[in-house]
Amino acid sequence: MAQNNAIGHGDRGGHAGHHGSLGEYVLGFALSIILTIIPILAVLNGWFGSTATIIVLLATAVLQFAVQLLFFMHLREEEGPRYNLLTLVLGLIIVIVVIYGSIWIMDHNAMY
Repeated sequence: MAQNNAIGHGDRGGHAGHHGSLGEYVLGFALSIILTIIPILAVLNGWFGSTATIIVLLATAVLQFAVQLLFFMHLREEEGPRYNLLTLVLGLIIVIVVIYGSIWIMDHNAMY
């Protein structure tokens, strides 16, 4: 029983290693705030036309996604087999297929 309690205490459950410094977290947080404020201001102030606004929203969303992965989920620090990256790519493929399939079905549905 004592042996089970000792396992994993020093290495945070098998996830030993570098988890980012305070400066990296502050930079990630600042980038997240900036990438949140840009689309809000673009929409509220009408800086762009409708197509450009959509492009700005999508671009900042992709950048926000990358910031979250790199600064807070430590995707760049993974060593060995990149199971987290492969899982993420598979999840993104599934989401894209579901969204594209839904749009395709709605576009080819005779009811609309």
